[in-house]
Amino acid sequence: MSLSLRDQLLQAGLLDPKKAKQAAKVQHQRKVEQAKRPANAVDPQAEAARAAAQAKAARDAELNRQLVEKQQQQARRAEIRQLVETHRVARVDSDELYNFVDGKKIRRIPVDKAQREKLVAGTLGIVRNKGRYEIVPADIAERIRERDAHALVSLNTAPPPVDENDPYKDYVVPDDLTW
Repeated sequence: MSLSLRDQLLQAGLLDPKKAKQAAKVQHQRKVEQAKRPANAVDPQAEAARAAAQAKAARDAELNRQLVEKQQQQARRAEIRQLVETHRVARVDSDELYNFVDGKKIRRIPVDKAQREKLVAGTLGIVRNKGRYEIVPADIAERIRERDAHALVSLNTAPPPVDENDPYKDYVVPDDLTW
């Protein structure tokens, strides 16, 4: 018959008999306490540790989601910046200004007559890039709108429908009116 490790250590003199009895007593007390505890009883420390782990996992998931969202937003900004830089219409030095609304403010950008006509017709659009306004073709403006609707400032589309009850429907505002 083989001896247990504790018995072997006692015979070899490597283990103190008093410490061996004390360790056996502590082990026996744990078994008795575990037997007395009902099967459905929950260890409060284990429950607290599990709750803390779940809270940490939820926090980590939220932080990861925010990080991924931030990276996607940076990638969209980079795409918009690249689209604007490759397709923007060259700026002109002109005394003629095109006025447009950005939010609640009226802004202006220098244009020549051909650019004004194209802006009014909707073949050119105005986008915001790095705090500046740039003129880009309408198809590029639509691609920018897909990536970030706030970057597109002005793109004229079809004229609004005319209300039949409008008393001024016969008086059309000219497109070349500067305000």
